[in-house]
Amino acid sequence: MDIGSGLIAIAAALAISISALGVGIGQGNAAASAMEAMARQPEQAGNLRTNMILALGLMEALAIYGLLIAFMLLSKI
Repeated sequence: MDIGSGLIAIAAALAISISALGVGIGQGNAAASAMEAMARQPEQAGNLRTNMILALGLMEALAIYGLLIAFMLLSKI
C-alpha cells in the first residue's frame, strides 16, 4: 500500500464523516424547530410533521452523496 492509496482512504473517510456530521447537525436543528413549532401551534402538528419528514429525507440524501463519493474514492485503490 503506497502513500497515494493511504491518502485516498483518508479522503474517503473525510467525505463520509463531514457529510454525516453536517447532516446530523442540520437534522437536529430541523427537528428542534419543528418540535418548537408544534408546541406553539398544536393544530398544525400534522402539517409540520409531514414537512419535517420530507425535509429530513432530503437532508439524508446529502449523506448518501457523501457515501457515494467515499465508494468512488475507494474504488480507485
